[in-house]
Amino acid sequence: MITIARGMRKQVAWAGGWWGRTPKDRRGPALLLAAAGVVVVVMMPYGPLLAIAAVMASAAWMGRDRTPPAPTGPSEAETGRLQSLYEALVPYLSDAGDPAPLYAHDGSWDKAFSEYEFQDGRLARLHLRYPAYFTDGEAESRARVEQLLHAKAGRGREYRFDWNEEENHLTLTALAPLPTDIVAQRFITAPGETVLGFTDDAAVQRTVPVTDGDGTRDAPPVVWRTGTRSTEPHLLALGQPGTGTTSLLRSIALQALVHGDVVVVDGSGTGEYACLTGRPGVLAVEGGLSGASATLEWAAHETERRLIAVNRARQSGDPVADDVRRPLWILVDRPTALSQLALAEGRPDPQALLDVPLRHGRAANVAVAVADQLDATEGLAPVVIAQTRARVVLGPLAPEHVEAVLGAPQRTTPAAEVPPGRGYARLGTGPVLRLQVPSTPDPYDEECAQAHRDAVLSLLPGAAPADLPHHEEAAASAAPAPAEPVPVALRKDAVVRAVADLELS
Repeated sequence: MITIARGMRKQVAWAGGWWGRTPKDRRGPALLLAAAGVVVVVMMPYGPLLAIAAVMASAAWMGRDRTPPAPTGPSEAETGRLQSLYEALVPYLSDAGDPAPLYAHDGSWDKAFSEYEFQDGRLARLHLRYPAYFTDGEAESRARVEQLLHAKAGRGREYRFDWNEEENHLTLTALAPLPTDIVAQRFITAPGETVLGFTDDAAVQRTVPVTDGDGTRDAPPVVWRTGTRSTEPHLLALGQPGTGTTSLLRSIALQALVHGDVVVVDGSGTGEYACLTGRPGVLAVEGGLSGASATLEWAAHETERRLIAVNRARQSGDPVADDVRRPLWILVDRPTALSQLALAEGRPDPQALLDVPLRHGRAANVAVAVADQLDATEGLAPVVIAQTRARVVLGPLAPEHVEAVLGAPQRTTPAAEVPPGRGYARLGTGPVLRLQVPSTPDPYDEECAQAHRDAVLSLLPGAAPADLPHHEEAAASAAPAPAEPVPVALRKDAVVRAVADLELS
């Protein structure tokens, strides 16, 4: 029916065109001749039925699909590229003692490559088989093949390599660049979930709606879960200067203020977190050594108080108090800079005050996020490295550096262009994921885009003072008063008992 309807539409269009091309002095005789033909057809036996059948057959013939069939195989240029890639793999995937080699110098690519896909003349996906004797369990052998495929498939793009060691298959996929147009906004997440950034569609099993300049779309997030049931309650972010570690902490702070309280320690002292000063839920924004040490000491005492409160509530069978259930976030940027200042002044290392929140923060609903420069990792305290099981690394780094930070090799080739906020993330023992942090600049930095600054200002809770100061003394005025000192012996005994009881429960 669709074919006949399409043909009748073409017949009507042809008749209309013929009528328009006919001179006006010939239209009358043409109508008379057509009427005579209709009368003759009507007078003939079975004439109308035959006329209808003829019109239908003509419409079916005119309405048939005349689109030429798509070529079933690769083009000549694509065939040349596949054959060249096949011949380049021969030295790596062949053996002189193989009686029927899958890869040979006089062989053909169609036996080894089962699936392929080209986009704009470049290889976008390739599924190949390799012989069972290839040492795919050795990292060096796999790295040689991956390096060769990366060079032959075309540089300037990121590729993911999926090795199927059970069936001796390898799939190469060219990855599209991660979007950089997502700015800070309210993400639809559950309490205790924080969006670190966004990754590939096939890497995670959920999406969240995000708003960009063109409207709303779904994007796959990298979600970091904190709280009493989290297996990786603390985060460590490393990167070179200008790669976006401070923006990541700022993004975490804006999301944490929806359901909890935030304490910020800025070791760089550049005022990157001045927009948070005086906001509801922000307990302190410290940049100096003295204020940072006092704030971290208060955070350690607060963690101990929460531990004791949780233990007593469980022993008595009462619900935990609201102030204990409310999450507390401790965000520390550049702690190694504070440690260097403390060493120069002969004072204790402020990182030692993170020992209690890092070790026992999960039971007390306290989360710690630390960001620092990659070249300062030797100055990080051992407890920071040991207790931060959620890791993020940003910036252009060699694969061996990414593996050293995340504890596992990346599954993709390095990116040719690395914008701010671009890197990799690994949560606990999970896979290494590509990551693009949402743009969260300092709203008081006039060099940033006005739209991005307005997006951050719209997320800040409450109203800040009109004359918001940017210097260290004003930030210290917002610091929480340290808790009333408790005798050290009594406090240690209570904390030890609380931790023991929580571990037993």
